[in-house]
Amino acid sequence: MKRITLIAAIAMVSIATFAQTWSLDKSHAKLGFTITHLMISDVEGSFKTFDVTLTASKEDFSDAIITLTADVNSINTDNEKRDGHLKSPDFFDAAKYPALSFKSKSFTHVSGKNYKLTGDLTMHGITKTITLDVIYNGTITHPMTKKLVAGFKVSGTFKRSDFGIGSTFPGSVLSDDVNLIANVEFVKQ
Repeated sequence: MKRITLIAAIAMVSIATFAQTWSLDKSHAKLGFTITHLMISDVEGSFKTFDVTLTASKEDFSDAIITLTADVNSINTDNEKRDGHLKSPDFFDAAKYPALSFKSKSFTHVSGKNYKLTGDLTMHGITKTITLDVIYNGTITHPMTKKLVAGFKVSGTFKRSDFGIGSTFPGSVLSDDVNLIANVEFVKQ
């Protein structure tokens, strides 16, 4: 039993030793969403304040662990009145739930540049597992900083009703489906 425990501990230390942390380049990142209004037009928005970390030991990121946090009070739809309403108890209730988060469970290579990212999304005090599509745009050495930089595009859909957001607004006013889109660059630390 001691031998198995020792082998497991050595394996965990070895994996941790080779894992690399990548930090978000905030000047080259956007976390956005789209929702359909009155079933005739899309309204876009974003979170201005968010952070993402990525840890991986494999070059193709197929073992990546990804965490995200976003400040709900930073929501921006280019309309102050609407942004204020989104922060209210009718929607996000930012006073009670000031942050949303995502923590990955898996990052699976599908084919070519395509991956599936599965994890727990927590908003409005509710946690649900969602799966997102990811395109890995590649890794290069930044010509100015000489650091490795990796780029990803993330997209997917989830239901606002699963998180109790805007429950008094029927689907004829706001779609239940919320489309998420994020473009991110990470810098290897």
